Amino acid sequence: MRKGAKAAVIGGVFVAVVGAAGYGAYSLTSDDGDSASDGTVTSAKTDGAAKTKAPVKTGPPSDAEVRKTVGDFLAAWGRGDAAEAAALTSDEKAARAALDGYRKQARVNKVTLTPGTPTGAKAPFRVSAEIAHAEQRATWAYDSALTVVRDAETGEARVDWKPSVVFPKLRPGDTVRTGPAEKPPIKAVDRNGKELVPAEHPTLKVVLSGLRDKYGAKAGGTAGVELYIDRAGKTPDETLKVLSKGTPGTLRTTLDAGLQRVAEQQVAKKPKSSAVVIKPSTGEVLALANSPAEGFNTALQGSLAPGSTMKVVSSALLIDKGLAGTGKQHPCPKFASYGGWKFQNLDKFEIKGGTFDQSFARSCNTAFITQASKVSDDALTKEARDVFGIGLNWQTGVPTFDGAVPVQQDASKAASLIGQGGVRMNPLTMASVSATASTGTFRQPYLVAPSLDNRTLAKAPRAMKPTTVKQLKSLMKLTATAGTGAQAMSGLSGDIGAKTGSAEVDGQKKPNGWFTAYRGDVAAAAVVQQGGHGGEAAGPIVASLLRAG
Repeated sequence: MRKGAKAAVIGGVFVAVVGAAGYGAYSLTSDDGDSASDGTVTSAKTDGAAKTKAPVKTGPPSDAEVRKTVGDFLAAWGRGDAAEAAALTSDEKAARAALDGYRKQARVNKVTLTPGTPTGAKAPFRVSAEIAHAEQRATWAYDSALTVVRDAETGEARVDWKPSVVFPKLRPGDTVRTGPAEKPPIKAVDRNGKELVPAEHPTLKVVLSGLRDKYGAKAGGTAGVELYIDRAGKTPDETLKVLSKGTPGTLRTTLDAGLQRVAEQQVAKKPKSSAVVIKPSTGEVLALANSPAEGFNTALQGSLAPGSTMKVVSSALLIDKGLAGTGKQHPCPKFASYGGWKFQNLDKFEIKGGTFDQSFARSCNTAFITQASKVSDDALTKEARDVFGIGLNWQTGVPTFDGAVPVQQDASKAASLIGQGGVRMNPLTMASVSATASTGTFRQPYLVAPSLDNRTLAKAPRAMKPTTVKQLKSLMKLTATAGTGAQAMSGLSGDIGAKTGSAEVDGQKKPNGWFTAYRGDVAAAAVVQQGGHGGEAAGPIVASLLRAG
């Protein structure tokens, strides 16, 4: 999005048009015969008596007062008399600044204001403005409305001032401006040079906007001219109209247009679903998608409990600490208590005399809860950060949430081992977890090469121990071939691994379904909110992406 573009000041000529529906032949400068239409009341003079001040009028404005106030306000605004128009409002200072800014900063040199039919104290009107900036000319038409109220002190009818009177989307502190775009447009292309456009990839709309904001000036383009809302505070500015497009610069991304299309098609099958695909050997993001396509970017910025997919990280921790291992006996009772909470497995299953392999493949919760007392409160936090790079302030090229595994105690610590408690992830971070598990080394995900802006990618303090890599991959392969991920991964072979997850959320009837997996040099993760079991809800999405990749 654009931010803080500068605009010079020019004068302008304004035109007001009245007499539209609801006003008939109503004159801007005279009332319709109603003695109270000007909002004042005086007493009659009697013999020998001095004229006395009448009491302040109260109650809602009359229809005649509404018509006259609206007409006078629009007429003054239309002919460019901001002072007179502002004097007819409930906040003269704010209205004067806004109306002056409309002419000078938005570069409006002519405006036609057509009133509609009032409904009580509310009056709609149509705005048709002409904008002039250097050699650029444009028209801007929209509908607005105002409300007439009675001033408590004077009793006069006044326009209830709000920035939205000038333009419906304006909030306090906002300004409408016309000027050079802060960032030139970009032509974003995929890793093979194919252009990526929102019309073909609607889920990339917010991503492409973010890329323009950050890299427009570095991609070699020239800025155009825009009409935009200069938002107050940290809210991104909003472009309303493009007067000239400028010349786009080419920005190469790591995305793969073909795989991107598959990701969008797959998530579209499930409401409120998101997915990300990563190249483990480099960290390059190959695809990302959300459903709905133009909703919140959960794929990169979501903050959700990952459920049992977190057991990939927890298992690495237990293996590192010598508390679990492939082929080793490991408890998986129906129930396990810690910190005052009682935990159980899905359908209260248990594995008598089983191994850690079986517990991982069947996603046994109690197999992890039973180990909570043997690890420190910060052990999982350190494993996630130091080996998997979670929370290390990733510099991907666009805004992302890089996961959170806070230090917790008692029951919350135990819950974190199975992806509940305070643990928060999204498809980007969980795809990265699988990528790290498959190679043993964290490589920070990114969408734009760091060489473009010399940014430093996050690095984990240490690589995964070789023996841990071997065992973790063995566990994930068993899950993909004979465990909870087998149905979704059916037909995939080679170097594969997977983990399912179902995360309980307060107030939801169904848990969020998660699935993370890898195949060769492709790793992916998906979440389907309120989707139920991860293998059934998110598994088919991830498996399709691994096949396409």
